[in-house]
Amino acid sequence: MNIITTSLEGVLVLEPKVYKDNRGFFMETYHRNRFRECGVDQTFVQDNLSFSVKGTLRGMHYQIRQPQAKLVQVVTGEIFDVVVDIRPGSPTFGQWISIHMSEHNNRQLFIPEGFAHGFCVLSESAHCLYKCSDHYAPEDEGGILWSDPALGIDWPVTDPIVSEKDSNYPLLGDLLPEQLPALKQGLSQELINTILGVCT
Repeated sequence: MNIITTSLEGVLVLEPKVYKDNRGFFMETYHRNRFRECGVDQTFVQDNLSFSVKGTLRGMHYQIRQPQAKLVQVVTGEIFDVVVDIRPGSPTFGQWISIHMSEHNNRQLFIPEGFAHGFCVLSESAHCLYKCSDHYAPEDEGGILWSDPALGIDWPVTDPIVSEKDSNYPLLGDLLPEQLPALKQGLSQELINTILGVCT
């Protein structure tokens, strides 16, 4: 497995090893011990599968008192995936990263607790599979507006298909600290260096 760190502490791009032959391919999408060796020592309790048509934009979602870490991958299609740091006190608060994920590049994205997540669909349709570290809790849902001008996310879609709920999320700057996930301790530089040595 190849692992790529990002400018947001703890957010990792994972590239599993793919075994190909004339029959097709095989890929190990999750192995707890291997992931632990790569710094992702996370227990997952729920798997979700979403299907979305081209132009759909989902986000930006998080949970407040029951924050979720997520492991995201694309089964079919292609998406533009975005993660925003919304941890109060974080040196990268309000900053975001984006990544193109598809059935062809087989990338996975690990998102620790304390980040908002969303994506838009670039292909005709896309199936996305993601593992969560805590169960979905509707009463604990939080969100920020996908088009928040202060964030300036450069979405590669015009006139996206967005749910009414997602369209009515507040701006990040309008939220109170208690409406945001608590700051979690991320990966130390020493651990990051160890990860890069073990998993590349």
